[in-house]
Amino acid sequence: MATDVEHWKDELYGTDIRDEIERFAEEGWESIPEDERDAWFERFKWYGLYHQRAGQESYFMMRIGPAGGVLEPGQFRRIAEIADEFSRGPASNPEFGNGWLDVTTRQAIQLHWIRLEDVPKIFERLEDAGLSTVQACGDSWRNIVGCPVAGKDKHEHVDAGALANDLHDTFKRNEAHSNLPRKWKVSVTGCDEGCGQGDINDLSFEPAEKEIDGETVTGYNVRVGGGLSRNEPRFARNIDVFATPEQAVDVAGGISALFRDHGDRENRYNARMKFLVDEWGPEKVRETLQEDYVDFELETAGDDLRESYSYNAGDADGKHDHVGVHEQADGNVYVGLNVLVGRIGVDDAYEIADAAEEYASGEVRLTQRQNIILTDVPDENLDTLLEQPVFEEYSPDPHPFQRGSIACTGTEFCSLSIVETKNRQVRYARWLKENVKLPDGVDDFHIHLSGCTASCAQPQIADVSLRGMKTRKNGDPVEALDIGLGGGLGEDPAFASWVAERIPADEVPGAIANLLENFAAARDGEESFREFVRDRDDDELAALIEPEETDYDDPYMHNTKRTWYPYAEDDSLDASPAPARADGTPIPSDD
Repeated sequence: MATDVEHWKDELYGTDIRDEIERFAEEGWESIPEDERDAWFERFKWYGLYHQRAGQESYFMMRIGPAGGVLEPGQFRRIAEIADEFSRGPASNPEFGNGWLDVTTRQAIQLHWIRLEDVPKIFERLEDAGLSTVQACGDSWRNIVGCPVAGKDKHEHVDAGALANDLHDTFKRNEAHSNLPRKWKVSVTGCDEGCGQGDINDLSFEPAEKEIDGETVTGYNVRVGGGLSRNEPRFARNIDVFATPEQAVDVAGGISALFRDHGDRENRYNARMKFLVDEWGPEKVRETLQEDYVDFELETAGDDLRESYSYNAGDADGKHDHVGVHEQADGNVYVGLNVLVGRIGVDDAYEIADAAEEYASGEVRLTQRQNIILTDVPDENLDTLLEQPVFEEYSPDPHPFQRGSIACTGTEFCSLSIVETKNRQVRYARWLKENVKLPDGVDDFHIHLSGCTASCAQPQIADVSLRGMKTRKNGDPVEALDIGLGGGLGEDPAFASWVAERIPADEVPGAIANLLENFAAARDGEESFREFVRDRDDDELAALIEPEETDYDDPYMHNTKRTWYPYAEDDSLDASPAPARADGTPIPSDD
């Protein structure tokens, strides 16, 4: 039997949703029948809208997903203007205030506290700047991720940005590919570093060379079935296909259609490409693609150019995240700015836009490590750019604990999350910076905090992986984290080993401090952290963690999802001001 979601999508999905969003916006939140809200909220995702968690009824998250994370001149400013006017909620965040942008691990930007009544106006302002929320969420092609400096980088074999744009233009609003069994995540990599992170995507194009008709052609080897979600991570698998840049769009369409027709629509848990590859094997995927979905002879895989992949490699001793000042192929430079947990205040966003427009080209690019890049900086403007006060916080030379911090949305807004994340990870990074010395030779250390097993913070590919749980401490329910070690991508990718469970959140900084001290004492010479983890079993690693209370104070221990907003002074569900009308006045309950 098809799931409820499949029935809802059969009734209405794709571009037709826009008219319904605008109708509900005109009539107001109360016009959505209560017994139909699950169906409508599922459909709204196709246009980049997620309804927020319990206690925040009538408020939405809006996601804007540019291809390859590239925001053209003026677009970053437009998003800041929209956040300034429409993305302010009924309570303030103690670390970030009220009004900000969140950069995601898929090179998108999320806005929160969006009211349905404002959505049509926001759509118009986005579209006026060449932006869209189309298919930023939902069971369809998500934004195509890739090398954040594609077309600018000195280390690329092929311009991944060109293919990312072609895929975006071909498959966004494409009715033949708009209703897939689940989300469809695509990556394009063209460089030495591997910053497209193809290993963890449903479909990935990665640089390769092949001799065809006596000529060496640079194009892409194709991998399928990667992903991190739930407790079933997979690395994408090679299907022995090489695609020239001219063939890549057709190959992508064929694989998308294959998933559309053969993916599981009866069990949403199984409705991902990774499970279809588990069932069929890479050979059958290739065979079916050739026989049923492309009308030309597929080339066999070429020579991989993955050998030097270093992005998010988990080595703990190399910086390959594009943060810092780097020379472009054209002689200009790009400046990668660290955005701690991906969150940028509106006032700061304006200052960043000012700097980008005055001292660079105005283009802003987003990375999969929740950071941003300003491109096309003439060498003579560099010093003045770096002197701008805003870059003291969004630094091109951050401390390793800040540089390596990633966090998902958490219980602040997400209905799936079990624990608070963003403010906690900021506090973790701050405490670790002040109290822990990294071992000699370790100048890059990744700590990813995900609020649940959905893995939006990509915890399985971090040096230290943190995953939200609950436990009891001194008889009281508290927020807790599982701890994993040794994950990363790069030349030899590995998922983290989960070696400690349900550690109270206030004991985690002490656990990380003790882990690093024990690593420094036991490592062999200049052994990297990832090598150290790889050579030890889970019991040995668990013994090195040693959770411990310190002077670190965690104000969010009590939350355990029983609140309407974890930072509100009165955070009980009964105190929620939601649902609210567009002017902010509460909507009375029917009972």
